[in-house]
Amino acid sequence: MKKVIFSLAILLAIIACKTETKDTVEVAEQPLETIEKSNKALKEALIAKGFQVFDYVDEKTKDTTLMQQYFMAFLKSGPNRSQSEEEASKLQSAHLAHLAKMYELGYADISGPFGDDGDIRGITIYNVPTLEMADSLANADPMVKAGRLVIEIHPWWAGKGLPLR
Repeated sequence: MKKVIFSLAILLAIIACKTETKDTVEVAEQPLETIEKSNKALKEALIAKGFQVFDYVDEKTKDTTLMQQYFMAFLKSGPNRSQSEEEASKLQSAHLAHLAKMYELGYADISGPFGDDGDIRGITIYNVPTLEMADSLANADPMVKAGRLVIEIHPWWAGKGLPLR
């Protein structure tokens, strides 16, 4: 079961990375003035939706990167881990369905488990404007509702559109 869960998480991560890389390549092929207008329009649209953003200017290259605030949710072992194997399996299926829905709706950009079987079980990075919204979405997870996981959320800044390497 752990191999299936891990495989699904890796698949979601690969899909997220491929989609992001494709978008980056398309931007790189656009004329510079179109990119600047696109970045300005993107920044304005994000601000209008309530997102926190800022321009980061690299001191050496003078390149500007639009930075956006995301919310990183750490999924930690919860107080109620005494479910039967059958119930835990059902909760895991519901948990994966919840994460897939968050990704499909555009609320989460990437999520996956940690491989060390420690207290922190995994992460989800929420692409939403507020901590309250990220917290609400994370706590709607069936595993959290059942007490099998608890959530710890932190604001996290990343360059908009930059791919994982």
